Amino acid sequence: MRDKMHHISKLEKLPPKREKVETIKILRQLSKSSKALGELKGIAQTMPNQAMLINAVVLQEAKDSSEIENIITTQDELYRALATKTSQPSHIKEVINYRKAIFSGHELLKKQGFLRLKDIEFLQKEIIENNAGIRSMAGTVLKNDKTGEIVYTPPQEKDEILDLLGNFLEHFNIVQDDFPPLINLAILHYQFESIHPFYDGNGRTGRILNILYLIINDLLDIPILYLSSYINEHKSEYYRLLNTVNKSNKWEEYILYILKAIEVTSSRTIAKINAIKKLLLETIQIAQEKEPKIYRKELIELLFEQPYSKIEFVVEKLNVERKAASRYLKKMENIGIIKSQKIGRESIYVNEKLIEILKKH
Repeated sequence: MRDKMHHISKLEKLPPKREKVETIKILRQLSKSSKALGELKGIAQTMPNQAMLINAVVLQEAKDSSEIENIITTQDELYRALATKTSQPSHIKEVINYRKAIFSGHELLKKQGFLRLKDIEFLQKEIIENNAGIRSMAGTVLKNDKTGEIVYTPPQEKDEILDLLGNFLEHFNIVQDDFPPLINLAILHYQFESIHPFYDGNGRTGRILNILYLIINDLLDIPILYLSSYINEHKSEYYRLLNTVNKSNKWEEYILYILKAIEVTSSRTIAKINAIKKLLLETIQIAQEKEPKIYRKELIELLFEQPYSKIEFVVEKLNVERKAASRYLKKMENIGIIKSQKIGRESIYVNEKLIEILKKH
C-alpha cells in the first residue's frame, strides 16, 4: 500500500517557485536557445514561399513525434500517402492526422490568437480520431514498458483534471507570464504531460502545444520548430527528467534539456532552410537555362511545396489544362529536376534532391 501511495503525489498548480526554474545554469542556456530561435525566425522570413517550409518541416515532425509513440513510418511513405488517393494503413493515417492537427492548431491561432480547452480537445480528437475526450474514469497509470512498474499516476478525478487544465491555459495564453517564454514552455510542457488529460494522444497533443505557444509569444511566425527529433535521440533521458520533476520537484536538469532541444533543433532547422534555399536557386537556374519557354516560378515552387507532385497539383496551382500540366512535368523530368514513378495507376513526380535534404536531421 505504501508503495502505491508513493506514486500518487498531488500535481501542483502553476507557477512553480522562481528559484527552482531560474537558476544561473538555466539563464545561461536560455540566452543560447533564444539566440538560435531568433535566428531561425529571421531566416524563415527570407524564404520566398513559406508553404515550402511549413509542408516540409511539419511532415518531418509528424513522423518524428509519432515515432516517440512507436508509430514508425518513412518520409517516402508519407509523401506517397499525401500524393495518392489509395487508402492508407493505420500507422500512416495516424501520422497524417497529426500533420492535419498541426495545421488546424495554426489556423485556430491565426483566427483567435489563443487556445481554449475545447480547442485542445479538438486537436487531440483530430490526432486520435475518437470522441473519448477528457478522462472521466479513474485507473490511468503510466508504466515502464519493460518492467511493468508504475512510474507515475496522473490526477484521477475529472474535476481535478479540468481545474488543472484551466490553470494551465491561463499560463499558456498570457504572453507576459511569470517567466521568460522559453522557460515557461518547458514548465507548460511538463504540466500538460503530467495532467495527462486524455486516454491517448497526450504526448502528441503536448508537442503541438509547444509550437503553438512559440507562435502565441511571437517567437516564430509559422510552425517550423519541433523538439521531437531531439526527444527521439534522447528519449530515456526525456522520460527520466519528467519523472525527476514529478518525484522530487527538481526542475533544473529538465528545463536545461528542453532549452538545449530548442537550441539544437533551431540550428538544424536553419541548416535545412539554407540547403532548401540553395537548391531552389539552383533549380530555378537550370529550368531558366534549359526550358526557358515553360519556366514559371510557380511551377518550381510547387515542386518544393509538394516534393511528391502530380498533374492535378500543377493544374490547380498554375491554372492550366491537364495536357499542359503533364507536358510541364515531363520537361522538368527531362532536365533532371524531378523523377517520375508509378504508384498504382498514378504517375507521381518526385523532387529527389529536396527529399534528401528533408531526410537529414
